[in-house]
Formats: sequence, C-alpha cells, structure tokens
Amino acid sequence: MKPRLLALTLATVLAAAAPAAGATRMVATTSDLAQLASAVGEDLVEVETLIPPASDPEAFEPRPRDLDKLQRADLIVRVGLGYDYWLDKLLAQAGNPRLRRGGPGYVDGSAGIPLLDVRSASVSNDAGHAHGAANPHYWLDPQNAVIITGGIAEALIASLPAERARLVANRNRFVNELTRRIAAWTEQAAAFAGASFIAYHNSWPYFARRFRLNVVDFIELKPGISPSPARIAQLIADGRRNQVRAVLHEPYEPEEASRLLAERLGIPVVTLATSVGSVPGTNNYFALFDHNLTSLGTAIAKAR
Repeated sequence: MKPRLLALTLATVLAAAAPAAGATRMVATTSDLAQLASAVGEDLVEVETLIPPASDPEAFEPRPRDLDKLQRADLIVRVGLGYDYWLDKLLAQAGNPRLRRGGPGYVDGSAGIPLLDVRSASVSNDAGHAHGAANPHYWLDPQNAVIITGGIAEALIASLPAERARLVANRNRFVNELTRRIAAWTEQAAAFAGASFIAYHNSWPYFARRFRLNVVDFIELKPGISPSPARIAQLIADGRRNQVRAVLHEPYEPEEASRLLAERLGIPVVTLATSVGSVPGTNNYFALFDHNLTSLGTAIAKAR
C-alpha cells in the first residue's frame, strides 16, 4: 500500500474509533460498568474508569487524578451497595452538581437488580472491604446487564435527548447479542451444572445462580482476613463431604490458601475473572464469561 494511502486509511480507522467531538464524558467506577456504558453510548460518549481492573476493587483508594475525572464528567455510573462506598466522599470533594446522588448525571447500576445475600445492616467497612445491604457482584450474572444498560440508557437519553433513537438502537443491539450469548453460555455450563465449589471470596452468588453452580463455602472467614489453620482444616472436611470439584480464586487475592486447600483435596484452582480486564483475554464483557465458563469446563474435565 502506498504511504499516503496507508496514512489516509489509518486516519479513517482512528477517526471511526475515537469518540465524537464534544462526546459526553462518563466515569464508571469499574471496567464492567465502563464496558456497558460504552455499549450504549458508543461514539457519543467518552468513558473513563476509576478502579484498575486487575486490582482488588473493595480495597481501592482513590487517587488525585480521579477527582479531576469527576470534576469534568457529565455522568457517573457506580456499582453501589457499598462496593464503591468511597465514591460518596470523592463526589462531595469534586463539587460537580450533576453527579450528586439523585442528580441528572448519577447512575447506580444496582437499581432494579434482584439482589442476593440481602442483609438488614447498612454499609460498613470491615477490615478494608466494604459490605452493603446485599452482595454487590451483580454484574457477574450477565442477565443483569439488561437492567444495568437500561439505567445507563435512561440517563444518557436525559442528557442527549436528540440522540434518543440512536441510544435505544445501541442498547437493543447489545441486548440482542447478550441474549444470544447467554443461551450459548447456559448450554456450555450444563456440562457441569450442579457441581460444588469452594471460593476464596464471596464474589460468585449471581454467577452461580445463573449457571446452576453450588458454592458451598468460602476460604475467607471475613473479607480481607487470611484463613487460620483451623479454618483450612474445616474447609478440607467440608470439601470432601460435598465432593467439591474446584477452588474458585479471584486474580487479586493471595494464592497460598487456595493452593493448599486444592492440593489437600486433589482438585484444581481455577482463577476466574471478576471484572473485564482482570485476567488476560477478558478485554470486554462477553469475553469475561467466555473465559470463566471455558476455564471451569476445562479444569473439571482434566480433574475427572
């Protein structure tokens, strides 16, 4: 290809990939919400993420540049349920009236989600991890993305009323593709439906309910607290009694306890992606579930 033609081609590709001039600025607390916001907004939005995908999101501490992101943003999309409890203080510091709770640019992704592990207690911060009124890992049931994108679309339409038809079409296209993939994932998961697992952290109730997995116990007695030898002994007994097939491990948690437990039970450790980008090959929302279900199926097949 001639140099000038190559330059023009590259310029065309970059222009198509870049947000439109004057794109609505969105900030998402997690990479998952950022992906869903981008699916709805496409080139009408420019989305930035606060929590790095490969880090422990429940131990995240905001940085000075995060305040700048919020001061410039038109919309904020958060997980809620205490998962990103630190955001309230950051929003107060940012002083951006659009992003205040109840404001036109404030979106709580948990609104309308059928919640699991519902508690009567309000948000507290326990040993560095936040716990709200329910388990906050709801995006790990892909069906919940229908509700999440609905809330994002509603906020974007309010901000960009002239783009309503385009935003609705974007979301419909995403939901149609998601529906097709959920059917394929459900068929894939049927090979190990009903299997029992032990997880390091309580990240998986929504994922387990969707794909009919049985998470019988957790290595952590409390989030952020390493297990004692007595706890490991109890888990070994529980694992044998429940015929546990694998230990589910989050990519940012310490591995020693998971490896020890798996060795004693003679089962594999399976590292699953908790967020988009948290492990290699999960650079979008669909790839997260592709990775997790394939990893589970492969590990269980090898352990037979």
